[in-house]
Amino acid sequence: MALKQWRSLSGSMQPFAPHKTINFLKRIFFTVTNELVYDQRMIRICSTLAREGYAVSLVGRSYKQAAGLQDHPFRQVRIPCFARRGKWMYIEFNIKLFFFLLFKKMDAVCAIDLDTILPVWLVAGLRNKHRVYDAHELFCEMKEVRTRRGIYRFWKRIERFAVPRFKWGYTVNAPIAAAFKRMYGVEYEIIRNISVLESTPGTISEKEDFIIYQGAVNEGRSFETLIPAMQYIDSKLMIYGDGNFMQQARTLIQKYNLGKKVILAGKAKPNDLKTITPRASIGITLFDRDGASNYYSLANRFFDYIHAGIPQLCVDYPVYREINEQFEVAVLISDLSPENIARKILVLLNDKNLYHRLRQSCLAAREVFNWQQEEKKLTAFYRQLFQ
Repeated sequence: MALKQWRSLSGSMQPFAPHKTINFLKRIFFTVTNELVYDQRMIRICSTLAREGYAVSLVGRSYKQAAGLQDHPFRQVRIPCFARRGKWMYIEFNIKLFFFLLFKKMDAVCAIDLDTILPVWLVAGLRNKHRVYDAHELFCEMKEVRTRRGIYRFWKRIERFAVPRFKWGYTVNAPIAAAFKRMYGVEYEIIRNISVLESTPGTISEKEDFIIYQGAVNEGRSFETLIPAMQYIDSKLMIYGDGNFMQQARTLIQKYNLGKKVILAGKAKPNDLKTITPRASIGITLFDRDGASNYYSLANRFFDYIHAGIPQLCVDYPVYREINEQFEVAVLISDLSPENIARKILVLLNDKNLYHRLRQSCLAAREVFNWQQEEKKLTAFYRQLFQ
């Protein structure tokens, strides 16, 4: 499909309005495979750089029945694909992404995770442009990749080939940065997934009787034990998100007769979640221990709950433990059996003194852990890149 048709079909090319002029001639493209509307990390990153005066474009894939794009101070581009899932989707999108980028005026291009790294490497090399790698996670260690031998070998080959060729990059925490240093000799900056500090959340009296999970409904997120745990809890679990575990989640809900307790609410836009999340009683941040990507994760939702002022049940993994030792914002859990999950949730719901202490820690932690502090490292990174 011709590039002009892409623009008209996606209906998503938006004008760029610079806030500063010093960086106006520096054009940066960011590439993702996911739905642009719900990618809070990329919205934060692109908005910050646009406000710094860079001409920023976020390029993603067009999804069937996708929500309309929101207004942001950067351009958003959706590339339509005929294939909807699986390897053919990745092949088609990467080919189209390569030709799309090949003819764009740019000064730098940033691949978000491995699934767009090859066309970024090719275009940057052919055109002698800066290339950057933004590793949200240890991609090859995700459960849906690591447990499938052929898929793992495919992505691991790409990682071994491409990552050492990306001198410039950043990731979300120190353990992942250390893993890249150990495996490929690259020294990546750490720019964490932290929420924007906004108005103080509502009071405890405004809470409603539901537990919230927000984010991808994917393998490795402990839904196999979280959903059965709801048999023992007299509250609703609202799941806001979508992913590759949705059908299994529906099966589990039906198996345990939890249709009135566990609600698959679908994806919610970031602005909607800002009003929904503070009303919840507690949040859920769980990952299977199986795989380094989960063990060394730092999920967006962990900080979203903190900023909403709600205590959470969270896995007792190194990065979360380190933050929780500084600000006690969560009840940590190691044993992810349904019975133990239920036991820990009931402690959070019923121990009023604990709940109040954790909530007060959330309100203190959000003053320290927020995007206004973290974005300083992002802007310094791109200033150094273009020096």
